[in-house]
Amino acid sequence: MENSVGAPAAQAAPRNDLKFACRGVNVHYGDAHAIKDLAIDIEDRLVTAFIGPSGCGKSTFLRCLNRMNDTIAICRVTGDLKLDGEDIYAPRVDPVQLRARVGMVFQKPNPFPKSIYDNVAYGPRIHGLTSNREELDELVEASLTKAGLWNEVKDRLDKPGTGLSGGQQQRLCIARAIATKPEVLLMDEPCSALDPIATDRIEQLIGELRSQFCIVIVTHSMQQAARVSQKTAFFHLGHLVEYGDTTDIFNKPRDKRTEDYINGRFG
Repeated sequence: MENSVGAPAAQAAPRNDLKFACRGVNVHYGDAHAIKDLAIDIEDRLVTAFIGPSGCGKSTFLRCLNRMNDTIAICRVTGDLKLDGEDIYAPRVDPVQLRARVGMVFQKPNPFPKSIYDNVAYGPRIHGLTSNREELDELVEASLTKAGLWNEVKDRLDKPGTGLSGGQQQRLCIARAIATKPEVLLMDEPCSALDPIATDRIEQLIGELRSQFCIVIVTHSMQQAARVSQKTAFFHLGHLVEYGDTTDIFNKPRDKRTEDYINGRFG
């Protein structure tokens, strides 16, 4: 079957070290069963894309990976979710420290109402990652450089982050996430509020960051998943239907539901 999304699927990569191992994951919002007995392994130094129609559970599961669902009173997560072999839902695990290891970029850019510098410096300060201003300056510069933003803002670090363009704000949020030196970057529809030029820049950035982080991206755009990811997971009605190399998912899916979704028959 030809790839119907009109973009070549990203080339599959050899298996890397396992980052997340998840088994028997269920998520309930009150009586609503949002994620149903999910099992998945997510590898390091790859981009894994979660695709599927709206309301299928992909963002819900993404938020399980850094315990953002803890902030929702009616949400209950059960099952086995391990990061580098450690149960991230164990009582001894501090969710704040976990989120320093597993950074997150949201759908809409959400810079703090602070300067560009302070947006990036916030995480390192609260986690005590630097011991003096010189080290903090170096970390801010390095984070903005990795996010492809340094040359655009280096002369106005004291200006509000909210004064940047939408695409720049999203890259600032990526720099803010990188600044805590995470191992994983979660991205929930990071380009949905951006124009095509800003989207292209973010996609390039994802490709550049892949060599340093485990990246998991939720996207409604199958073209984007094909362009940026090496692994793709297809969700439907709370189930993980199919998971594998992006080239295989788009060109020779094993499940008819995956094929129908990729060909635009529903979703």
